[in-house]
Amino acid sequence: MNAGLQLTPAQARKLHLHAQGLLKRPAREASKQNVLQCIRQMGALQIDTIHVVARSPYLVLWSRLGHYQPQWLDELLAERQLFEYWSHEACFLPIEQFAWYRHQMLSPQHLGWKFNQKWLNEQADNVNHVLSSIRTQGASGSRDFQSDQARKSGWWEWKPEKRSLEVLFTSGQLMVARRDKFQRIYDLTERVHPDWRDESNPCTPHQAERDMVLTAIRALGICKSAWVRDYFRQRPLAAANTPEQLTEQGLLLPASIKGQSDTYTIHPDHAALALELQNSEAQIRGCRILSPFDPVVWDRQRLKEFFDFDYRLECYTPEPKRQYGYFCLPVLRNGKFIARIDAKAHRADRIMEIKAFHAEPGFAWSERLRADLLQVFTEFSAWHGCDALRITASPALTKAQLRSLQFSQGSS
Repeated sequence: MNAGLQLTPAQARKLHLHAQGLLKRPAREASKQNVLQCIRQMGALQIDTIHVVARSPYLVLWSRLGHYQPQWLDELLAERQLFEYWSHEACFLPIEQFAWYRHQMLSPQHLGWKFNQKWLNEQADNVNHVLSSIRTQGASGSRDFQSDQARKSGWWEWKPEKRSLEVLFTSGQLMVARRDKFQRIYDLTERVHPDWRDESNPCTPHQAERDMVLTAIRALGICKSAWVRDYFRQRPLAAANTPEQLTEQGLLLPASIKGQSDTYTIHPDHAALALELQNSEAQIRGCRILSPFDPVVWDRQRLKEFFDFDYRLECYTPEPKRQYGYFCLPVLRNGKFIARIDAKAHRADRIMEIKAFHAEPGFAWSERLRADLLQVFTEFSAWHGCDALRITASPALTKAQLRSLQFSQGSS
């Protein structure tokens, strides 16, 4: 294969961040259409319910768009411009991708724990009751179904109706019509997506697989084969849909990174920028706070190779064994990860608390760094409705440095 374009590691990271919408903030305030465009650019927006700060899908959008109205995401779902399904994990997806995922809905057995065939077989009466109820009563959430079972924690202890809803959702008989206080409200697929006809699906499984590969590579900017399948959690690819074969077919461009032996590919949509980057040493400027469920962070091995950033989410780790904190957010500055913060929004008190600030190797304090951190902390706090920020612990900062990053209402 022709080596094609060669980029330095810094140029490759710049292309990656551009593809992910993280290179530059919009020059103007975001609109609802920008939210949709952002999700299309990423290809998928992962859903998670942890809310010590804004829930992950809203935070991922904020990292790219700056201040925007979170309800726009909910409205786009209710307006059928987005839908929910299993992708990288549970995700908001552009409605035009429905044809890709419909094949998985109709044959969900390979989705593992996400689809419970045993439940569908053994609890057919409950499943049919839930489906019949929604058909007659209309869109419903789990709370609309009564259960005699005592409520317990954990998905394995869901009440029967909740488990039936999930099975019906995964098998494509139900879709998420909207969310109410972030709780799923389900309805029949034919009512949520009334124009869809399975028999008229223009996209074969083979074409769906190919489109997902191309979309993943476009979303990553520059990509090697080992990174592709994780993006949409695809099964082993057909030989004709591997990046190598798609490059041979002219659908992708070959590339390499200076100092590395791996072969990379670039989507043609990024060809012009890649050529421009070859002749530019302009530095990335800007500071962002990312979600642990940001696409840039999804693949821990990719993150380590691309940014030399070793990240692990510790919310599922017993507290005594945590190294950094419950829900640490990576801090990206000028194209490098410089820190991680364990943040918690005390919404009633309008205080953003950084329970711990952990600096990465190479962290060097300067006035410019202080200004960048203060700006991003101020924007992050304001978007959460907080007008004060306090840092509880930071072994990396002196007391004076720590004080210079904290603020309260009325301070300058």
